[in-house]
Amino acid sequence: MKLRADQTGERGLPMPLWLQGALESAQAAIISALVVIAPIVAAWATSGFQNSGFEVLARLAGQAWLLIHGVPLHLTTIEGSAASQSDAGTLSLIPLGLTLIPFLLAWRAGRRLARASYTDQLWQALLGSWLVYGAFGAATGFVCRTTDVAINLWFAALIPLVPFALGMVVGARREAGSWSRLIGVDAVAWISRTSQHSRWAGSYVASVAKAATVAVIAAFALSSALLAVNLLIHWDLIIAVYEGLDAGAIGGAVLTIAQLGYLPNLAVYALAWASGSGFALGAGSQAGPLATAVGPLPSIPVFAALPSGYLEYGFVALVVPVLAGILGGWWFLRAGENHFDEWLAIKIRARWFTATVSTLALGIVIGAVAGALGGVLAWLARGSVGIGRLTDIGPDPMWTAVWLAAEVGAGVVIGYAAGPWLERQQNVPEEDLQSAV
Repeated sequence: MKLRADQTGERGLPMPLWLQGALESAQAAIISALVVIAPIVAAWATSGFQNSGFEVLARLAGQAWLLIHGVPLHLTTIEGSAASQSDAGTLSLIPLGLTLIPFLLAWRAGRRLARASYTDQLWQALLGSWLVYGAFGAATGFVCRTTDVAINLWFAALIPLVPFALGMVVGARREAGSWSRLIGVDAVAWISRTSQHSRWAGSYVASVAKAATVAVIAAFALSSALLAVNLLIHWDLIIAVYEGLDAGAIGGAVLTIAQLGYLPNLAVYALAWASGSGFALGAGSQAGPLATAVGPLPSIPVFAALPSGYLEYGFVALVVPVLAGILGGWWFLRAGENHFDEWLAIKIRARWFTATVSTLALGIVIGAVAGALGGVLAWLARGSVGIGRLTDIGPDPMWTAVWLAAEVGAGVVIGYAAGPWLERQQNVPEEDLQSAV
């Protein structure tokens, strides 16, 4: 990476990297805030708020900006004149779709800073950027606190840095092309100095992690497809809720944007549903592939698509994580990095035994990693809306991880065992196919 010509000051001197990082983060913070403010202003323009004061709208926008970054908001409502008659809760349900906005802005900033930095100087730009973004979050939390909404200033300063810093690092890595160019450490040279057994172990672990990622991505994609089909099937019910709300064009548009913001959360809920662990829509409720038992829900259109009652063929959805595991096992076979199997074959001559043990071990380790990744997704997608029954929304991370680990692991064993047959089918010569026909 080298300095670009347009990253200079008035006299042709290079702009300090910390200053450029600060400017990039300020730009990302302002743009993401404007994206949040736009629907709020639209709703205000159509008299969508009972209290239309400027300060109220500004604080609401700031609170929404903090929420999309994952900052929990502590809500308090007072019923009547007595302060003792109050209800409190925490709003922590993050709209992951809207969280992509600061992430993508940070990704762009990371690429720009990587182009403007030498390999050993990028930390200066990142440090300046993160300090300014953290200060922006703390200032927003300080200004937007009210008697009804309490905000922890440490959370407001540090939590927004998680999606922002992750986006910057990913963008800088994308621009640099390799971690060695990004941080100045030649990983290939370091690995070449290790022993052969260490290299085998490292490549095995790396391939396990990649195969588990492939399986989770496949399961997430298949679950998202199930969600899309379910929304299409129940589209008439969703439209009926829209018509019943009669929110008008602007109100309907704002409601739709909010639902799109939670669409990735719904996709994770679909993944948990397909795994069998299910998810909650309120305290004491449970939605799963066999049956759904939930209490009264708010008039949100997408809730109309929720399957209800006993599902006769719901158990078929359990095949989704297994299919994803089959794909992950096949991918691992094609990677050709099963060095544990090779090591066992050297130590023990009974091939039937070593092949069985190494394949089962592979299913266990890939399933465990896939389950951990699924648990992280469930943890990110779950939360609380603060007050009332809806203090428990989303899948349970532990049970989601357990179910996914078991199902993906079983699929990995099947995919790895069936992989050689699939490879032979792909490698059949064309003349043999013609003669068979």
